[in-house]
Amino acid sequence: MLDELTIHELRSLLRAGEISSKEIVAAVYAKIDQVEESLRSYITLCREEAMAEAKRADGMLAKGEASALCGIPLAIKDNLSTAGVPTTCASKLLKDYVPPFDATVVARLRSVGAVMVGKANLDEFGLGSSTENSQVYPTRNPWDLSRVPGGSSGGSAAAVAAGEAICALGSDTGGSIRQPAAFCGVVGLKPTYGLVSRYGLIPAAASMDHVGPITRDVRDAALVLQEIAGWDPKDPTSVKMQVPDYEAALTGDIAGLVIGLPREFINGDDVLDPEVKEAMFGAANVLESLGARVEEISLPHAKYAMATFYILASAEISSSLATFDGVRLGSRAEGAKDTVSMFTKTREQFGQEAKRRILVGTYVLQADNYDTCYLKAQKVRTLIREDLERAFQHCSVILSPTAPTVAFPLGHRLDKPVVMYRSDIYTSIANLAGIPALTVPCGYTSQDLPVGLQLMGKPFDESTVLKVGHAYEGHACLPKRRPKMEVKTNG
Repeated sequence: MLDELTIHELRSLLRAGEISSKEIVAAVYAKIDQVEESLRSYITLCREEAMAEAKRADGMLAKGEASALCGIPLAIKDNLSTAGVPTTCASKLLKDYVPPFDATVVARLRSVGAVMVGKANLDEFGLGSSTENSQVYPTRNPWDLSRVPGGSSGGSAAAVAAGEAICALGSDTGGSIRQPAAFCGVVGLKPTYGLVSRYGLIPAAASMDHVGPITRDVRDAALVLQEIAGWDPKDPTSVKMQVPDYEAALTGDIAGLVIGLPREFINGDDVLDPEVKEAMFGAANVLESLGARVEEISLPHAKYAMATFYILASAEISSSLATFDGVRLGSRAEGAKDTVSMFTKTREQFGQEAKRRILVGTYVLQADNYDTCYLKAQKVRTLIREDLERAFQHCSVILSPTAPTVAFPLGHRLDKPVVMYRSDIYTSIANLAGIPALTVPCGYTSQDLPVGLQLMGKPFDESTVLKVGHAYEGHACLPKRRPKMEVKTNG
C-alpha cells in the first residue's frame, strides 16, 4: 500500500518511474475516505489543490527534480499559514481567516514539489496535550480510538500514523511534536531554536515555539529537516549557518558515543509508568550493544522545568493572544454596544485552556508578582540551560522517556489540568534550552500502545541526535505493527 510507505521508499519508486505522485496522493485520499470520519485528523482537506500539485510534481520529477520531498503528500498543522487555504488554529477566533501568504516552511516545501493534503487538527492555538482543546472536534488515536493522540500536534501525528499523510509538519512549544508522535508510534523532531524559520507560524510562546517534522522513521525526519532548515531573513530569530547533510549523518556508527541518562528523570518519579520505564531501559541496552556508553548524569534543576515552563509560556501566551481582540486580529463578536463589550464578547470565544493560560500569564506579569514569578522563572531557565551545557561537556546525547505514560483515554484529564501538564515533564526542558530533541518508538505496552524514547542533543547538533535515533531504530528489532482501526468500506 502506497500510503504505508516512507518518504525514502517512495523517493526510490518515483525516481525509477514506477509510480507517480498522483497515484500516491490518490492512495492517501483513499485512506482518508476510509478512516477520517472516525479519526478526525484534519480540519481542512485540499483534495482538488493536492491533485493539481501532484500533477505539477510529476512534471518536476520528469525534469529531474532532486528533492526527496517532490511528489510526497504531507499534512500541515493548522497554525502554519497557507496562502488561500484557511488557517484556523482550531479556534472560533480564526474560523474565517485565509492567509494571503505561506509560512516559510510551507513555501520551501511547495517549492520542491511537496503536496499539501490538508490542514491538521490541533489544540486551540497549540495549547494542550491531547487535541481535545480543539474548538472543531477532538482527534482520536489510531491505535485506540478511545484514547487521545497527544497534543498539540495530535492531528499531524495521527494522520502520519494512520496513513492519511506520508509526513507532516507540527509545532512544538513544550513537547507538542514529540509527545503526540510518541503516543501515535511515529517519529517527531523538535529542531534547535533558530534552525527552522517560524515566519508564518501563529505564535503561542515565541521564545519556545519550534516547527519540525513528524514522520514514519528517522531517515524521513532528516529528509524533511533538510528542506525546511536554514536562515530566513523574515524571521529575526533565524540563525545564519550552513545546513549540514542530515541524511549523510545516518551512518549507524555510534561506537564510543556517551549517552547521558538523567537520574532525576528515572529515580523516585511516581509519574513514570513502569512499562514506559522498562521500554526506555531496553532502548538503552540496545544503544550499549552498538558500542555507545550509557552513563547516569545529573540535571539538578530539571525538577523545576515543568513549573518554569508553564510560568514563562503562560506569560508569553497571554501577551501573544492579547492581539486577538476583534480589532487587530480575530473574528469580532456581533451585538456589542461599545468598545469594551466588543473586546469582552470577542475574547469570550477563546476555549477554556486558552483562557486558563491567559489568566495565569496575566497574573505572573502583574507588577506585584513579576519578581517572584516571572523573573524567578527566567533565572531558573538559565540554571536549567547551564545544567545541560555541563552535561553536554561529557556526553553527546541525553536519553529519557518522551512522556511519562502512553496515550490516555479521551476525557480522562480534561478536568485535571495539572495532571495533563505532566505530559510535558520530560519534553519542556528542551524548549526552555532551545536544544534539538527527537522521539522514536521504543516498544509497546501490554495494551499494545506505543512508547516513545526521547534523545536530546547539543544546540545545532541535529546530525548526532538523528544518527543515534537511526542507529537505535535499525537495531531495536521492534515488531512492525500498524494501528488497527475500524475503517469505512464502500458498499
